[in-house]
Amino acid sequence: MSEQSVKAEEATEQAATLPAAGSGEQQLVRRQTAVYVYEAPLRLWHWVTVACITVLCVTGYFIGSPLPTMPGEASDSFLMGYIRFAHFAAGYVVTITFIGRIYWAFVGNSHARELFILPITKKAWYKELWHEMRWYMFLEKTPKKYIGHNPMGQSAMFVFFVLGLTFMIFTGFALYGEGLGYDSWASQMFGWVIPLMGASQDVHTWHHLGMWYIILFIMSHIYVAVREDIMSRQSLISTMVGGWRMFKDDRPD
Repeated sequence: MSEQSVKAEEATEQAATLPAAGSGEQQLVRRQTAVYVYEAPLRLWHWVTVACITVLCVTGYFIGSPLPTMPGEASDSFLMGYIRFAHFAAGYVVTITFIGRIYWAFVGNSHARELFILPITKKAWYKELWHEMRWYMFLEKTPKKYIGHNPMGQSAMFVFFVLGLTFMIFTGFALYGEGLGYDSWASQMFGWVIPLMGASQDVHTWHHLGMWYIILFIMSHIYVAVREDIMSRQSLISTMVGGWRMFKDDRPD
């Protein structure tokens, strides 16, 4: 087991037994340990963010590459207006919930902080990170067990998601402030991003590229989640649904 540990009372064990061949004795064939990892607010934030980012990516794509034609007269259908509204609404929700997620990092359990803090001062973390990299490249036969994020997943979530989403929020509200006007709250809070990055078109370009950056992360995130749920020694997808991490064996390493 990694350094991330929990109190004994937080875990429950399940054992399945079968009669041993040629005897009436019971033989232990499997033992699973379940540990409560992700609290309800964190899981709710995850799935709300999934929905919001889906809306943001779809609407953002059409904002950057509008439809060549409309089903009717443009002012009657108001299609792009609805697309922009959905984009802005999802942007508000994902930002507010992200702020709530930062708050939960302070009041939640230790696993709620893993997304924002990388233990870069610990030598053992780099060793485990290298092991996980080799595991993802199919160079290791057996992965290690982790209660929370493994070092590779933790690093990817911080670099690609936390930093990436922060960038998208700042550039997105900077562009939103342009539409509201220079005296709007969005322009007052985020207007400095535009001159910092050069000009409005530069922010548009980088915001659009940031969308593809997030999409690439999502693709890899889904692949890794499914792969680890099948090949690793602990549950992954079901953990983000019910909160419990289920270990598939009772080996301590």
